Amino acid sequence: MTPALDLLKKVRADHHIHSYAHDPKAASYGLEAAEKLNLEPARVFKTLLASSEKGELLVAVVPVAGSLDLKHLAQAAGVKKCEMADPAAAQRATGYLLGGISPLGQKKRLRTFIDQSAQLFERIYVSAGRRGLEVELAPGVLAEHTQGTFAAIGRE
Repeated sequence: MTPALDLLKKVRADHHIHSYAHDPKAASYGLEAAEKLNLEPARVFKTLLASSEKGELLVAVVPVAGSLDLKHLAQAAGVKKCEMADPAAAQRATGYLLGGISPLGQKKRLRTFIDQSAQLFERIYVSAGRRGLEVELAPGVLAEHTQGTFAAIGRE
C-alpha cells in the first residue's frame, strides 16, 4: 500500500487499483502506464511539480499525452511565473519518488491544479504512488481529496 491508496481506503472513495510490470528503461512513465494497461493516453494523467517565483511548490495533474503549460499554471495559481520544481524538492515535499508521484496522500498539502480535460471523462487514471501502480477514479474524487482546482493547464 502507498499513502495515496491508504487515503482513498480511509475515506472510502470509489477507486480501482491497476498494476503493471514497470520497465525502468521506459522513456515516459505515464505513456508506459497507458500502453501497458491498454488505456487511452488522454485518460491517464501525470503528476508534475512546479515552483512559483516565491518558491511555493504547486502540483499540476495533466494528461500524459501532453505537457504542462507553465504560463497557464501561473495564471491559475495567481502567481507571476512558474518553472519546473527541483526534483529533490518534489520528492521531499510529496514523499514519493519521481515517476511515482501521486497527487494523493502527499506529505505536505500543496495547492493542486488538475487539467480541465479530466472533466471530459467519467474516470481517469493517476499514479497510485509507485511506478507500475495506477489508481482509477472519478475526476471529482481526485479534486475532492487533493482540494484541487480544475484549470486549463495542459498543452497537447
